Amino acid sequence: MIHGKAHKYGDNVDTDVIIPARYLNTSNHFELAAHCMEDIDKDFIKTVRQGDIIIGGRNFGCGSSREHAPIAIKTSGISVVIAQSFARIFYRNSINIGLPIIECEEAVTESNSGDEFEIDLKSGLIKNVTKNKTYQGETFPGFMVELFNSGGLVNYAKERLL
Repeated sequence: MIHGKAHKYGDNVDTDVIIPARYLNTSNHFELAAHCMEDIDKDFIKTVRQGDIIIGGRNFGCGSSREHAPIAIKTSGISVVIAQSFARIFYRNSINIGLPIIECEEAVTESNSGDEFEIDLKSGLIKNVTKNKTYQGETFPGFMVELFNSGGLVNYAKERLL
């Protein structure tokens, strides 16, 4: 079960906003996280707490195909991203690095920044605790939940090969 506070953004949040290109000269995940969302929300990195969630509109993660964007989000402390829809490459990169993502239009349209959420990845249930509303989000097969719990595709494969 994931518990966290929402940081809400609109439609078409692209990878250049998630992690500006001027910071792509490092592969250090913590350095990337230090600049996560700064071009859209200068206070994000100061206010995000471990376990928090991002709520996005349509086409979240559009733009370039860089893995840096979901890495920066995950390393900043975000436990899951809920959006109306995701750009395909961001969706795949998120799964690869173990950042849970859920599509659920109702949860997005009926939420505000600061709302408290509880999310069960296995069932796809999303509860906005602040508003006492529950939504059914996209579910993943059991092995995908294990992949998220392992921290990504590489770790998941290593666990099975050893």
